[in-house]
Amino acid sequence: MDAREIKIKAAEAALAYVESGMRLGIGTGSTAEEFVRLLAEKVAGGFKVEGVPTSERTARLCVELGVPLKSLDELPALDLTVDGADEVDSALRLIKGGGGALLREKIVAAASERMIVIADESKLVDTLGAYALPIEVNPFGLVSTRIAIEKVAARLGLSGELNLRQSGDGEFTTDGGHHIIDASFGRIPDAEALSSELNSIPGVVEHGLFINMAALAIIAGPAGARTLQANR
Repeated sequence: MDAREIKIKAAEAALAYVESGMRLGIGTGSTAEEFVRLLAEKVAGGFKVEGVPTSERTARLCVELGVPLKSLDELPALDLTVDGADEVDSALRLIKGGGGALLREKIVAAASERMIVIADESKLVDTLGAYALPIEVNPFGLVSTRIAIEKVAARLGLSGELNLRQSGDGEFTTDGGHHIIDASFGRIPDAEALSSELNSIPGVVEHGLFINMAALAIIAGPAGARTLQANR
């Protein structure tokens, strides 16, 4: 079973939680895209959903495949969001944002009654942080914001490079017009404390720590998919 087949297994398991008539948040990333493809097949067969995409990339795929979309303003309360993750631990704390859509992903997840995470088993970790933490920042005052992030990290005993994400010949820009600093901390023993500290920095728009948001995680591997519930 190759990597894509494993992602499809996770997406198939998540689709079982989607009921006709649902208002659905639709995530971003390679595993979420497999979910969109499977969802589109059901829609083509008469399945009724209204989706709110978490990125322009996801929106384009949904339009291409015929999945009906609405804006979050049109559907401000959602039944379910299905999205991927870059890392997930046993308490279903997540690192997200590798695709650059973390702000919209978090807004959509927060507007949903439930969030289901789909991922391959390589994303399951004991402690978050091996994957660089995306921190979405306002371009204005970028140097000051970076210094503030460094101070927060030092207070919490974290170290590692803070790299401004690049794309082509310049800085990566999110759908919301912001930049992303990828923080390579290696290990984040207290994700809640780091989340709180980052939220206190004015130049930080959002960060990729998703805490107490996921209800279920569907983790797929060569042997199939298994479901984890939060161990809080």
